[in-house]
Amino acid sequence: MTQPDASSLDVVLRLAASAFLGRYTGASRVHSESDLRLFFTWCAERDLPPLTAQRAQIELYVRWMQEVRRFKPSTVSRRMAVVTGFYRTCVIDTVLEHSPADYVRRPRVPNESPVLGLSHLQFEALLAAARESTNQFDFALIAMLGLLGLRISEATHADADDLGEEHGHRVLLVHGKGGKQTLVPLPPAVGRAIDHAVDTRSAGPILLNRRARRMDRHCATRRLRRLAEAAIVRLPPLHPHLLRHTYATTMLDAGVDLRDVQIAARHADPRTTMRYDRARKNLDRHPNYILAAYMASAT
Repeated sequence: MTQPDASSLDVVLRLAASAFLGRYTGASRVHSESDLRLFFTWCAERDLPPLTAQRAQIELYVRWMQEVRRFKPSTVSRRMAVVTGFYRTCVIDTVLEHSPADYVRRPRVPNESPVLGLSHLQFEALLAAARESTNQFDFALIAMLGLLGLRISEATHADADDLGEEHGHRVLLVHGKGGKQTLVPLPPAVGRAIDHAVDTRSAGPILLNRRARRMDRHCATRRLRRLAEAAIVRLPPLHPHLLRHTYATTMLDAGVDLRDVQIAARHADPRTTMRYDRARKNLDRHPNYILAAYMASAT
């Protein structure tokens, strides 16, 4: 049987990749394409056509991500999920007879989230710093991430014409993952923050950078870090997802039911919300405190 030449494999690979990525839209497509590109680049550096890869070679890719790139287990697992999905699509489309990634071992991702989010005092200090900032978009950024729980892609892609009213509530139409759209109610403080950012504009992005263009995640991260420097209490290194995490844990602290937090955060899997809840409680109820109290007379 004649083996296909390199150019033929390259054409088939491009078509197979397009078929796989065509299943996604928006941010999911961007992230999946980035993860797939990393794998293809790794293969190219080793003169390995991805469509001829074997299980052992993909196992080496996992080790490379762990030991050379030092990716966290959750990152390795997510990137491998994309590679596995690509090969399964190849099987569905009869490009391959079987997937070489089916039995590749992924690192175990802990059930508990290692990220605790900001404490109530830290979050208040960040809100105060944003409110007092001379940048009119800072308070809206913090409010959208920390008080609405938006993903950074959702916050930066929100436009002024996504604002509206529904059954007496001020709402924001959020364009979420997978093209899903959700109406999110705006508490008065958040509405005022967004109004201050929008000013007299009736269209265009809610959040702008200093060049009056749409803010991106990199600009948002820089703004968060500058606000952390201006806060009156010490804050950990800030990134946008930390505020979404804070949104969930603060609601749990306020007594909101776990199921309601899942709905508000738009977690498709309730285990995601439960990870936040475990991380929040693990330190509070750690047995070290019980032991120290029991031995208080001796210590």
